Amino acid sequence: MQIVVDLTRCQGYAQCVFLAPKVFELHGEEGLLYATAIPDDQVERVRQAAAACPVQAILAGEGVSAGAR
Repeated sequence: MQIVVDLTRCQGYAQCVFLAPKVFELHGEEGLLYATAIPDDQVERVRQAAAACPVQAILAGEGVSAGAR
């Protein structure tokens, strides 16, 4: 699984950080860092994080690329 986060849409609510801390990390108050390739043991957590994002900034799936938004 791969992910892309639309950082122009992200508002720093950090729901993804709470749900998948091995994949998402808040840098400062609003700078989001994330892994683009997701390990198998984190797939379900990333799906939950994408669903929980209040602004739907996370796109997750196979073959996802930065141009997908």
